[in-house]
Amino acid sequence: MKKHGMNCLAVTILMAAALMGVSSLTAMADSTVTTDHAAAVTAESEAEPVTPTPTEYAHITECGIENGNRIVIRGEMKGTWSDPAFYDNYLYLFELQPYQDNLDGRTDYCGWITKGDALSFTLPLNLGTQDDRLYSKFVVAVYDGEKYTQVSNTAYVTNPESVAKHREEYKTAQTKKGLLIENTDSMVSDAFELGVNHVIVNIPFHHILGNGIQYVYDGKTYSFNKELMEQYDRTIRKMSEKNMTVTAVILNGWNDNTPQLIYPGVTKQPANQVFYYGFNAATKEGYETIKAIASFLADRYSSLASPYGKVSNWIIGNEINNQQWNYMGSMGLDQYLKEYERAFRVFYTAIKSTNQNDRLFFSTDYNWNHDANGTTKYNAKDVITKFAEQSGAGGPMDWGLAYHPYSIPMTEPEFWDDDQTGLITYDVNSPVVNLKNLSVLTDYMQNAGLRRADGQVRHIILSEQGFTSKSATRGENDDLQAAAIAYAYYIADSNPYIDAFIMSRQVDAPAETKDSLLFGLWHCDESKPNDIVPTMRKKSWSIYKNIDNRNRTLETTEFAKQILGIQKWSDVIPNFRWRSQE
Repeated sequence: MKKHGMNCLAVTILMAAALMGVSSLTAMADSTVTTDHAAAVTAESEAEPVTPTPTEYAHITECGIENGNRIVIRGEMKGTWSDPAFYDNYLYLFELQPYQDNLDGRTDYCGWITKGDALSFTLPLNLGTQDDRLYSKFVVAVYDGEKYTQVSNTAYVTNPESVAKHREEYKTAQTKKGLLIENTDSMVSDAFELGVNHVIVNIPFHHILGNGIQYVYDGKTYSFNKELMEQYDRTIRKMSEKNMTVTAVILNGWNDNTPQLIYPGVTKQPANQVFYYGFNAATKEGYETIKAIASFLADRYSSLASPYGKVSNWIIGNEINNQQWNYMGSMGLDQYLKEYERAFRVFYTAIKSTNQNDRLFFSTDYNWNHDANGTTKYNAKDVITKFAEQSGAGGPMDWGLAYHPYSIPMTEPEFWDDDQTGLITYDVNSPVVNLKNLSVLTDYMQNAGLRRADGQVRHIILSEQGFTSKSATRGENDDLQAAAIAYAYYIADSNPYIDAFIMSRQVDAPAETKDSLLFGLWHCDESKPNDIVPTMRKKSWSIYKNIDNRNRTLETTEFAKQILGIQKWSDVIPNFRWRSQE
């Protein structure tokens, strides 16, 4: 600490000067200044030099499981070796848990090599033990005699599917036709009659936690709502038995009993402003809980032979470019996606290490370059691009995109005239990308930086879109809804990069009908605002039933041509699938 005033030597001099006289005081004071200056110069010359920043960089290019029981990490060195006067002659490998971000205070490296040797480490996987490394991430560091400094990218295990106990092939659906169905026996039967091949099931964490089912994971016991899980079991099993591809949307609602699932510092928000919350893997408790629940669900819905059924696709969160559906608090896009990716990787590892060929997705809305504020709302294009960039640095994942291309506005069904809003263009700078300009999305996803590790275009599903049967300006119009569904399905069906077209929804929801959002294929009983009770099928039901029937599809959609003002579907849909039959 710097001392203000005279030092002890000066005080002694002044005491002597009081006896010697003023002239002697002056001489002694001058001597003190000279002595202090000399001491300062000596101290400065003896001070420890500042440790320079390391100059080498270890690029980890591989981090994977080999032979089922070991992790092999390989890479290459860049830059020049750090000054040996400050750093020793070794590179050290550290293991971190997903919630850890730095090496502060760490000395427990798990491997080391001499500088100049090949950048390669081999570690036991320890699968299923308390030292399991399946979820770990790894960094390389150098040592300056006091602390370790990271000099590499962070690398995760990239092939958790190699240890999966369930290895059945992914079930490719016969057609792209899908639907968000109501979880009741009668509506499941209705979905069978419609002939849908893809179904969406929403699984909110805050609902399935409860009592009745005990699940022990990593020595801890987790409890699930037996009654609710059995409802999911019945629905998923029935759909699996009918060879439907089941997609589960994993959501994180507020639950006072599981605060560890909420990102640190986030408080409960008004229900009409925030619907769901981002998953928290930034703390030990959050990470462990996510891992346990994801493992429970993956194992329960793991196989067509399972008594509970089979989930093949998993969407983690909803429309993550808008925090209204994935709230984590105000933050820039880089930090937001860092935290989202942290949780996504936990789900990815838990699910892929259980079910080898399951697919994982994140979803965005249609605001491609529109309605972003940079702190709670982000452009869908930026989210996709940045997620690919950030996740790629930690090791490739085979993630897919679940996109929501609604019409503009959603209260009007005709998406084919959406370019009149000024929000639709046919290039990558379009404010909005929906069914009108869907090729902008699929063209963009073909860019090299967005492709999978094997060079293939990532899986894309249209997991949520609907068209209202009640115009906000013109009232009831079942014909417009039916025409919109026909046109939209044909566009998706004729695009080779779209795997599924999943309609929202089977039955109108009373909470939405008041806002002219009647997306269902069935009308609902609007006198029961808290329940979804189907009353009558709409024209769109029969259109959707036959839309993928080779022998009936063109006949069924003939009525829509007059509404759209076209002679042939192939005039407005590139590579129209049924062109040869027109």
